[in-house]
Amino acid sequence: MSMRGSDIPLEYRFDNFDKKAIEILNQILTESGAEIVVSSDWRFHATLEELGDYYESQGICKRPISTTGTVKDLFPKEWSVLRFRADLELERSMEIQHWIDEHPEITHWVAIDDLNMSVDFLEEHFSAKDGSDDKPGLTNFVWTPRSYEGIKQLGLREKVLQFLT
Repeated sequence: MSMRGSDIPLEYRFDNFDKKAIEILNQILTESGAEIVVSSDWRFHATLEELGDYYESQGICKRPISTTGTVKDLFPKEWSVLRFRADLELERSMEIQHWIDEHPEITHWVAIDDLNMSVDFLEEHFSAKDGSDDKPGLTNFVWTPRSYEGIKQLGLREKVLQFLT
């Protein structure tokens, strides 16, 4: 008998957050007043309420307020091409940018990830095929190239706060 993801208790669906990373994230959230929008694959394994419960149980001072949609639902035409490629960085950046575009009240934001979703990186690998000047990638992005360190990497807190304040 197999269990669906939603049947598995939260504490077994996700890895525990690193205590030092939580401390840094809480500093950023407190200093900037920022909110959390989840774009990671975690959004597929829990509801927003469950994610909030899990974040709280891990000591994060704010619950996520939203999750991003998926390229499959937001951009079905593009998905018909992307689904055959391993373009997770491009897909995730499109999902985040769509969420930002749908929330014009958001004036300061930043995406933080170990996937490189920067304009420079994605522009090097993808270009608009319709002749437009549209460039893929996120301008308000902080890359954490050492995934095992994440937000704890030296200087990242300051880079994040530059976008949020």
